[in-house]
This record gives sequence, structure tokens and C-alpha cells, in this order.
Amino acid sequence: MTEFWLISAPGEKNCQQTWDKMNTATAQTNLSTNHKFNIPELKVGTLDILVGLSDELAKLDSFVESVVRKVAQYMADVLEDSRDKVQENLLANGVDLVTYVTRFHWDMAKYPIKQSLKNISEIMSKQVSQIDNDLKARASAYNSLKGNLQSLERKNVGSLLTRSLADIVKKEDFVLDSEYLITLLVVVPKTSYPDWEKTYETLSEMVVPRSTKLLFEDQDSGLFSVTLFRKAIDDFKHKARENKFMVRDFQYNEEEMKADKEEMTRLSTDKKKQFGPLVRWLKVNFSEAFIAWIHIKALRVFTESVLRYSVYKMVAKLNFQHHYSSLQCHVIIQKLFLYADLLLKNFLCIIINAENSFCETLPFKCFG
Repeated sequence: MTEFWLISAPGEKNCQQTWDKMNTATAQTNLSTNHKFNIPELKVGTLDILVGLSDELAKLDSFVESVVRKVAQYMADVLEDSRDKVQENLLANGVDLVTYVTRFHWDMAKYPIKQSLKNISEIMSKQVSQIDNDLKARASAYNSLKGNLQSLERKNVGSLLTRSLADIVKKEDFVLDSEYLITLLVVVPKTSYPDWEKTYETLSEMVVPRSTKLLFEDQDSGLFSVTLFRKAIDDFKHKARENKFMVRDFQYNEEEMKADKEEMTRLSTDKKKQFGPLVRWLKVNFSEAFIAWIHIKALRVFTESVLRYSVYKMVAKLNFQHHYSSLQCHVIIQKLFLYADLLLKNFLCIIINAENSFCETLPFKCFG
């Protein structure tokens, strides 16, 4: 598990001195691995704008995080039995998430720094909102297709009492097109096979002698056919139920059975066709959402730093990858910047879980 903090602290004479001070303090106890987190000089704007933007960015941060989570989780859902491949698909700008965070550089093309902070945040908001809306639409369509296919597949598995019999029986198992005779299908527990053989001809009148045949077996039961006169159906079903033999409600219809098989084939083919493009879309848009999320973290660091320290150029920004407990880190940092109003907020505490490649954030309280 890898955890990151973004820390903004007042500089010494210059930012490099603050960086060196942090490295020296953490190196003594191997407390963390530190990385510079480069944020360009953005347009500051007025104090009122910064104060308002601070609240808006907190909400945007939470929203974008939720979208990142949803895309990652849906990737795992779509990959189903190939969840071991989730990690290789959840990348940011073509690299793993840890590498992206530790080597972060502001994307000037996506988020031009000549724009105001407000405009940049709106660009991010619109971008991620579009991803969220597209995800809902794509997930709804794919889930509907997947659900319909699973529904048909479930009919072909399970107990003989409930499963579809279309793939079990054959045309020659039935007496068809007879005005007087009909073939019924009966589920008989394996322990009751002898009883069935002894009694089926006498369960009701008009049962054709020696007409029963074992068509299929599962672990618990067998499917038998039996032929009788149509006028005896109700009486036979009643007597069979009394003897714990279950008559299935089934009529052999080649056209319906063919239509069901064709529908399953069509749904399976459609699912395979949609699978590849959907995974590619999720991969691309996870990257876009994650990149936007880290840029929002950078905006929050910038905005809060200017509000706290006034002079932006006197702020050192650190990407702090800690190895020990949060409490130890808090103690060291408090001692290190005791003279200053330390800013350690819930800007970035990302966990990269190698088991399922799911990125999570943990909130940290502001202290100083």
C-alpha cells in the first residue's frame, strides 16, 4: 500500500531550502520518500474569488474522486473473471498511478495557465461531468445486454425443476400432432426411480404402458417422459404430485426453441462486440478523470497556500510518500515547521492497492 500527502509549507529564503529541510528530517528515520510537486504560477485573482473558489474546489474534488472510483470499479465489473488485468488498464497518461503522482507536471494543453483559476476549474468540472454522464449511458446499455444474456443463461442451469428443457429434449422424445395422445415430462428424485417404474402406469387411467424413458439426469433427479391420453392429464398430474413426482409444464415447439437459441447467440455476440470498445473507453476516461483529479488537488494546494501565506512564491510544495504511521508523520512535520502556520489538508492521500488496483482517498484534518 502506497500513501501520498501533498504538503504546502512556507519557504525559507527560497523553496529549495524548505525542500532540503524536509529531506534531512525524514531521511534520518527513513520516514518517507519525498518528491517535488510542481505547480506553475497560476493567476491569483482577488481575495473574494479565492475564498469562493476554495469551497467550490472542495466540492469538485469530492465529485471527481467519486467519478474516478466509479470508472475504476466499473472496469473491474466489466473484466469479470479477468480482474487480474484491472491494474494494467488503470493508468494515467500511460503510466501507473504512483509514477504519475510522483512525476506530476501541469498539463498546459488541457488546462492553460493563462486562464483564471475559476475557468480552469470549470474546464475540469465540464470534462469530468461529461465522463460521468457517458459512463452512466454506456453502463446502462452494457448492463442491460449483460442482464438479458445472464437471464437466458440461468434458464439453462440449475435444477431440473426450474431450468429450461429446450437443450435437453429432442423431437423424437415426444408424440406430436396427435389428437388423443400427449407426452409429459416428469422430474423424479433419484431415490424414487424404483417407485416411478412401478407406479407410473397406474397413477391414472389411460397411461400408455412401457412409455416412460429416462431423458436426462442431474445430481439429484432424473427427467422421464411418459405418454398418456390427453383427457387423463389433470388426474395424472394430481397423482404424480401426491407421489412427489413433478410434472414439468413444457410443450415441444421447435420455432420457440430456435428463437431462444438465436436470441442467446445474438446477445452473446453483441456483448463480445461491445466489450472491447467499452474497456478501451474506460481505460482512456479513467486516465482523463484521474489526471483531472490530481490537477484539482494542485489547484487546491495553490489556492489554500495563497490564502494562508499570501505570497505564493514563498511556498514549497512537497509530494510526501510516507512509510510509517500517520501519527509519526504528523509529529515530525509539526516539529519541522513549528514556527509556521503549517498547511496539511486533505488535498492528497492516495492509496494504490496492488490487489485490485483501486485508488482510494482518505481525508486528513487540517492542523497547524
